[in-house]
Amino acid sequence: MTVITVEGTVKRGQIRLKSDMHLPDNTKVYVVIPGIEVEQVARIFSPRLRRQEQAADFQMEVIEDCHHAGV
Repeated sequence: MTVITVEGTVKRGQIRLKSDMHLPDNTKVYVVIPGIEVEQVARIFSPRLRRQEQAADFQMEVIEDCHHAGV
């Protein structure tokens, strides 16, 4: 595998190479970003059912306990 290094900048979310190099579509590239700190953002994904027929297994049942209702 041949490796070259090309400098570029990001403009409007796209990487612009400083040289007049034209890369073919679907070219595999690796991006190294020096001197920048990226804020870590936590992502919480909602669970998804693999099969919709399982939805009834997760139906919520509300049970009122009148024994402690006056407390």
